[in-house]
This record gives sequence, structure tokens and C-alpha cells, in this order.
Amino acid sequence: MTVTALLVCHDGARWLPTVLAGLQGQTRPVDRIVAVDTGSTDDTVSLLTRALPRECVLYADPDTPFGEAVAIGADAAGEHEWLWILHDDANPDPTALQHLLDAADEHPDADVLGPKLREWPSLRRLLEVGVTISGTGRRETGLERGEYDQGQHDEVHEVLAVNTAGMLVRREVLERLDGFDRNLPIFGNDLDFGWRAASAGFRTLVVPQAVVFHAEAAHRGVRRTELTGGHTHFQERRAALYTLLANSRAVALPFQTVRLALGSLLRALGFLLVRSGREAGDEVAALASVYIHPGEVRRARRARRAFGDAHRERVRSLLAPAWLPYRHGLDFVSDIAVATTHQAQDVAERRRAATLAEHGTPTRTPRSEDDDDLIEDSGWLVRFLTNPRAVLLSLFVLVSLAGARPVLGAVTGGALSPAPARVADWWRLYTEHWHPIGSGSDAPAPAYLPVLAGLGTLLGGRPSLAVTLVLGLAVPLSLWGAWRLLRVVGRLVHPQGVSRWVLLAGATTYALVPVTSGAWGEGRLGTVVTAVVLPWLAHAALGFADPEPERRWRAAWRTALLLAVATAFTPSLWWLGVVLGLVALLGVWRVSPSALRDRSVLGPPLAAVASVPVLLAPWVVPLLLRGPRGGLLLETGRPPSATPSSLDLLVGRVTDLGMPVAWGAALLVLALLALLPTASRVAALACWVVALCAAAAAVVVSLVPLGLEAAGAWAGVGVFAVVIAAAWVTAAVVGLPSLAGLLPGVAGRGVAVVLGVAAAALPVLGLGWYAVGGHDDYATKPDDGIPAYMAQSSLLGPAHGVLILQGSVEDGLTYTVRRGDGATLGEDEILALTPEDRQFTENLQALLASPTTTLTNRLSEQGIEYIVLRSPADGRIAASLDATPGLSQASAEDRSTRAWQVERSLDDAQLRGPGSALRTALLWLQAAAVLVALVLSGPTRRGSS
Repeated sequence: MTVTALLVCHDGARWLPTVLAGLQGQTRPVDRIVAVDTGSTDDTVSLLTRALPRECVLYADPDTPFGEAVAIGADAAGEHEWLWILHDDANPDPTALQHLLDAADEHPDADVLGPKLREWPSLRRLLEVGVTISGTGRRETGLERGEYDQGQHDEVHEVLAVNTAGMLVRREVLERLDGFDRNLPIFGNDLDFGWRAASAGFRTLVVPQAVVFHAEAAHRGVRRTELTGGHTHFQERRAALYTLLANSRAVALPFQTVRLALGSLLRALGFLLVRSGREAGDEVAALASVYIHPGEVRRARRARRAFGDAHRERVRSLLAPAWLPYRHGLDFVSDIAVATTHQAQDVAERRRAATLAEHGTPTRTPRSEDDDDLIEDSGWLVRFLTNPRAVLLSLFVLVSLAGARPVLGAVTGGALSPAPARVADWWRLYTEHWHPIGSGSDAPAPAYLPVLAGLGTLLGGRPSLAVTLVLGLAVPLSLWGAWRLLRVVGRLVHPQGVSRWVLLAGATTYALVPVTSGAWGEGRLGTVVTAVVLPWLAHAALGFADPEPERRWRAAWRTALLLAVATAFTPSLWWLGVVLGLVALLGVWRVSPSALRDRSVLGPPLAAVASVPVLLAPWVVPLLLRGPRGGLLLETGRPPSATPSSLDLLVGRVTDLGMPVAWGAALLVLALLALLPTASRVAALACWVVALCAAAAAVVVSLVPLGLEAAGAWAGVGVFAVVIAAAWVTAAVVGLPSLAGLLPGVAGRGVAVVLGVAAAALPVLGLGWYAVGGHDDYATKPDDGIPAYMAQSSLLGPAHGVLILQGSVEDGLTYTVRRGDGATLGEDEILALTPEDRQFTENLQALLASPTTTLTNRLSEQGIEYIVLRSPADGRIAASLDATPGLSQASAEDRSTRAWQVERSLDDAQLRGPGSALRTALLWLQAAAVLVALVLSGPTRRGSS
């Protein structure tokens, strides 16, 4: 067998001496070397002419496509049987050609063979062992990122394609396929050629024993040519789109065309999320470049039609599995989430390393990724069972899930109204300006609805399941957030960090706060959600201490998003955020007044707090413009609002359904003791400042008159009890590990034992109390005292309302109007913000005093179908309604309850309110603000250079 080595070069002087030496040092020498230079401006030409005969060095223009350069070299190669194609940045191992030819002898049906590619200059990392393409155009190698070569892929096997850096191809096959496609200037030639070869019945093998070291200069942006310019990603993506459209089956082409268009737009959005504007632009430009010139694809498909469909199944088996792009999508999302949530930990680690270095304490050197030693893996199950903390955490989570059994199914009770039947009802309630609730209302829907509606949508449109998950997973999610936060805080305060046993006690104690406070048992969904979000919010805010300005700004947008979520569920928290932000800036000013002149120090906290009203604009702006402005402090949920006493606030109790006062008092004592050690006093004092600010905010907020007519609609102060409890837990975690050192010898050890027992007792007692149950107001079915047939009728539309009367002539009469499912989650706040309909009240009073047909007709015009006088029914009121023209008696739930039906045909015209261009504009503003905040809060994707 005769072989011509065909070397394509462009500005490769930095690699070329090594490549030429490797090429000329093959154990099986090549018969001829032909080099094609495409307009190099460095020393490439002189290196080639010194190493090769002049007739073996050919020249082409700088904009010559790779396929054309190969064709030029092939024409000058003579009649040799094999062509060995190499790049000027691809250095072959001395035995590479020998192994390729041995495989060709062993597999005489092989027409294209390729080596294993390893990274140059690391020499150990694998790049490719054959390659294929996914349905979205991704280049698939089947390798893990950064995978080392340990012989795990050293089996000769068939693949769709091999890289052109080291490709050994029969000359007749290259000519039969008309070489490489000229529409692919530099990237994607190998995939397209391999796909065409497989379609034509030729066989491609990868030979891992043959090794070529590849620098990937063009792909990594190390070298720029006239073919790539500064937009490498554009060329790579354009090649992928072209290859798929040119080679896909005709039946799949329409679907593939739409899929690639939508997929490219989603990829562009993904690049924007990681602030890679250049790649996003290249993505869209590549899509436009291919789709604007459909003639190129048509001509390519016409040329490939000659191969027929005889080998269709074989080609399909060589393509990437259909599910692979979706796995990559999940990997991308998880990578973004991990990078986004690890900033505070990075700050703590850098400070910890700096402190250890300053004190001369050796730091633990992280394991180098170039280390080839293999660590024995005993298996995850053995590691889990031999880790007592992991076992205890798992038991804690399991018992907490068992304690959450009252919220299984559709739950209601206490401050929690039932979820609507459809998730579309939440979306409608949030987006509409006028709500057919009661007598009609234009009050803004609560700001938390998009969060619940989004979760319900992800769960298949099941709102009740969304509520169940939020309440049922409140303790495990709080545990996760608290563990991450306390670990970072511990490393910021103590160079060595705090013991994981201390972390375990602290995290499990805080995880129970939503339950021990009583908020969970009384159905105060807003307080529960904020308790879950609070550790993540504090974790994000720690990023303000990052020494890098860019990371401080990223922390600002993450904090803004989390603060907006917490504010949506507990509006009072934003005002505490304002106070804490000002206190933090005051502390910076006291320490270093000049630091506030730096916009990257002053700006992030201010931006985080100031962005919240914009992120919640559809709720904030209407309350500011039309009122009542007291809604900016209104506690979410069904009235009456929680009104904890001063003692309850200090011990972290929201309602009487919480743990006894002694549990929170013990936590307060531990936080007080945390002030004693000097080493952690500053951190403990900071926690106390947060707690005192929360207590002061609770007092001020509770004194603010909301100006709402709804009974029991007060400002939400329960959330401040959760903040105070979180401050006590944090203070205890950072301060207690140093307490034992205050006393020498046996006394110190005794103190450590007592504190350890106390810290461990809190979560154990709290978890046991929670698991036993019986501390909640939940029910699985709301009972509003109306017959089932009326409830069914009210579901037909707003016109089928039920007027519910309760009381007597002596004690006074109250009324409510039920429509649809009744007052569901999200509607309580609208009803509380809606002033009384005076005209409806006056009509009702007149109807009861002197009933007439006209007054009855007005009820039907306002969408009232039934009237129910709840038990015990007042006889005089019942007699008056019995005598009212236009009403007929209807059956009730029991004899002490009376009911009537309005005989006139129903009309809901008065319930159809006007639309609002302002509402639409605010919704778009919120969507844009959330998108911008997400983009700015995400990690930046660093391109190669």
C-alpha cells in the first residue's frame, strides 16, 4: 500500500516544526508528503520549503476552503492508494500511520480510517475517538468533558466520521464522493464527508491505537483566518445546520427545518442568559445564512440523491440517539444553576485561604485535574452508610415528609384558601385587569401568583399539587438552603470552618422554623415560602462582599430576584430589606468612607432593593396610583392576619399553633451566649443587628393603618418572627464553637458537652413535635354552608353567583358573594383590597326592608342566582325574603338554613369590567425586567482565546 501525506497549512509556524518532525519520524514512512499553504503570513512557507522538496509545496489563496485545498493536494499526490490528511496543528504519534495501515489490512472493507485524537499540549486528555452528530447539530464524541485517555476506548469500531486531522482515506473513495463539500469552508467537513460515505455504502473505522495530538487552533480561536474571522462559532454552527439539512432524509426534512430554526433561537437565548452576546449573534447569523440561501441546500441534496436509501438504517445507527440533545439541555441548565449558586461559597473559600496563608497555616491543596492517580471508589451506598451525618440528614428528611401528611391532597384551612380547579385560573386572575369577584373588582392580583402558576404549569396544570409540594417540601428545602448558607457563613468567620455536626444542628433547627413558628400549621403560605427562600436570599446577598466588582453586580441581580419572590409572598419583608441595606452601607461607611465612592460597592445593594418594585410592577404600580396603598403591607392569605405578641416575635412564633415558647427561648439563649467569644463576636453582633432591625420593623409596620375595609386585614408581621429565628440560628452556629475555649480544661469540655446537648435537643424535639402532628388547621374540603347543587351551578359562570347572608336583625347582617369555586388562593387579597360596593349594599338593605320586583331584578343583573341565609336563620329576614316577588324557595343543607332562587333570567353585564392598557404594559415590563435580571444574574460564559 502506498500513502501520500497531505498537509494543509495556514499560519501554523508555531506547531509546524513538531508536526513535520512527527510526520517524517513515522515508523512506517509515508511514500510522499504534499503540503498546501493557504496564504500564510508567518514563517510557515519557509519551514515547508526547508523540510520538503519545492514541487511538494503548493500554494492557494487565503480564502481557499479546506475542501478545495485538499483537492489541490490530491491532484499533485500521484496515484497512491491512500491519502493521509493532516492539519498543521496535528502532530501524529510515531506509530500512528503504522496502526492505521494495520487496521486497513485487518479490515479490507474499511474505506476511511481515523486515529484517536488527544489534546495538544496536555497530551493526555481525549478529544475524539470518532465523531457523530445529533439531531440539533451538536458534534458528539461520546466522551466526558476533560476525560483522560486510560485505554478505555481502545477498540476499533465503526463510526459515522473521523476528524480530518489524521484521516486516512482511499483515493478512489475521495474521488467517488467528489472530495469535501466546498460549501463548508473550514468546519464540519469530516461529519459531512462521513455521512456521505456511509450513505454511499463505504465504511469508516476509528483506530484508537493510532494517536494524533491536535491543538484545535481554529476551533479555540488561537488562530484566525479569512474563513473564520472573529466568528468561529458562526462557521461551526452554519456547518452543523448545513450538514443536517443537506443529508437528512426527505421525509424528515420539514420537521428538521422547523426544529433547527426553533432550536437555534433557543440556543441564542441560552447564550444571552450567560451573557455571551457574540455567540448569540453568531447563532442567529448562522441560521439566517443557511435559510436565506436554500439553493445551496437543494444542490447539495440533489448531489447526495445519487447514493439512494439502500444504507439508510446503517446511517441511522451511526447517528447520535434522539434523546441526547435533551440530556445536554438538562446539563446546561444544571451547570448554570450550579455556577449561579456557588458565588458566596467561592468568596468564603478565597477568604478562608487568605486567612490561613496569613497565619501560616497550610491550606489543603485541591487535587489537580491533571493528576492521573485513581482513587478507589467504594460505592455510593457504602459511603452513605458509613457517614453518620448523611444518615441523620436522610432520616430527618423522611420524618419531616411524614410530618407533612396533613397537606396531602387538596388542602384548605386557617389562612389558606383552596387552590382553583385549573392553573389557567391563576394565569387569568393575574393577567386580567377586572376580576368578576364579589361585585367586581379592579384591585391588582397578588404578586405571588406567577410563581404558583408557573409551578402548577410545570406540574401538568395541577394547582392543588403545587400547593401540596410547597407545603410538603418546606422543611427539606429550608434544610438545603440553611446548610449552604451556614457552611459559607462558618467559613467566613472561622478560617477552618465550623464542624459539620454544628452545621447539622443549625441547619435542621432552621429547617423546622416554618413549622415551629406555627405558620405552616395555620396555612400561612406566604410566611412558609419566605422561610424557604430566606437562606438562599442571604446566601446571594453575601456576594456583595466579593472582591470582584463584576461578581458583586451579579450578586445584586440574584438578590433582587430572590427578594422579589419573598416580597411577593410577604410584602412587609421588602421594607426590612431597605433598612438592612441602609444599615450595611452605614457599616461600610464607618469602616471605610472612601469605599462608598466606588459604584461597584454602593450600587449593588441599592440596585437589589430598588429593582424589586420593577420586578413586581403589575402589583406595585396600581396600588400606588389607585390605592389602597396599605396593600403594600397586607399579609397574604385569608384574613385575619397573624398578630404575634412581642414575646412570640423574639422566640420565632407566628401563631399559637407553633412550638411552646420554651423552644424558641432556648434558641434565643444560645444566640445570646454566642456574643461571649471574641473570635466570633462581630458575626454574632451582625446577627443581632438583623434581629433587632426585624423587631423594630415589626413594631413600625404593625402601627401603620392600612385603610382597608375588610375585617382582619392587617399588615403582615409574622415574617419578621422567621427572620429573627434565622438570626438566632446563625448567631449560634458561628458563636458556639468558640465558647468551649473560654474555659480551660475540664470546665471547657463540660461547657462543650452541655452546649452540644442543647443544640442537638432543639431539632430532635422540634422534629418529634412535628411528626406527632395535630398542630394544624388543615381540612381537605372547604365548608361554606351552601348546598352542593348551588356550588355546581356557580361553576357555570360569574352570572350564577350565590349571595350568602349571615346574622340577625339584632346583631347585624353580613354578606358575601360566592362565584365559581368560591374564594380561592389568590382571590383573598383582591377581596381585602376591594372597597365595599355601597350600591349593592343599599340595594340589599332596601330588598330586606321593603322588597319589590325592581330590587329583585337588580340582583339578577348583578349575577345573583341564589340567596342563602345561614344557620341559624333569622325568622324575620326569612319571612321578608319569602314575601319578595321574583324569589322562590330553594332547598338548603338543613332546616335551620334557608335558601331562595332568583326567578328572573341572569345577566353578568355588570361583572364585565373594562380592560387596561396600563395593565398590559406593566405585565410586559415585568416580563422584560425578570428576563434582564436573569441574564445579569447568571454566570458569564468565557470564550476561548
